[in-house]
Amino acid sequence: MLQIKKTKIELKSRRDALRRFERFLPLLQLKKHQLQVELQSLAHAMEKNRAESAAVLDAARFWTALFPEAKESLDSLVVVDRVRISESNIAGVTIPVYESSDFHNPELDLFESAPWLDEAQALIMKRVELRIQHALLERQSLLLTEELRTTAQRVNLFEKVKIPESREAIRVIKIFLGDQMTAEVARGKAAKRVTRKEDAA
Repeated sequence: MLQIKKTKIELKSRRDALRRFERFLPLLQLKKHQLQVELQSLAHAMEKNRAESAAVLDAARFWTALFPEAKESLDSLVVVDRVRISESNIAGVTIPVYESSDFHNPELDLFESAPWLDEAQALIMKRVELRIQHALLERQSLLLTEELRTTAQRVNLFEKVKIPESREAIRVIKIFLGDQMTAEVARGKAAKRVTRKEDAA
């Protein structure tokens, strides 16, 4: 522990600091809990996203197996024009939130193109949208995990260092000031006895 100034001013300063720490700690603990709950919710959302992606791939297996030579040209079926992203605030952390995607897809010639291409186009759009959503969910998770790490460190600092240090400093200062007061009373009584003896003589 650092050296403690054993004065009344220091005692007041340490008491004020302890009150601040004890008032701020529950807020930090609440923030930590909110972040943990949000990260659990994100984990469920990511799992749901993975399941939807797997379902899209399963739906595509039928026509991709029939037309393997067309796989290279499938990328040109879907063009992302714009991704709309908003922001949300979770426990003081600003995170990106997926809103929607705009696609600019080439028109399919119903007479020239394979009959399964319109279905392929819809499935690819869904797959692209799910990938964008997944990337944003990962970004959210990264931001919230970092904030949770920082908040947990602060909670530990307050619980295990700052509050115990402040309480110990207050105890030491109170003992010192109490001893000083006792010594002053003893000196005062001794001075009175000496004065009485001098007066009596």
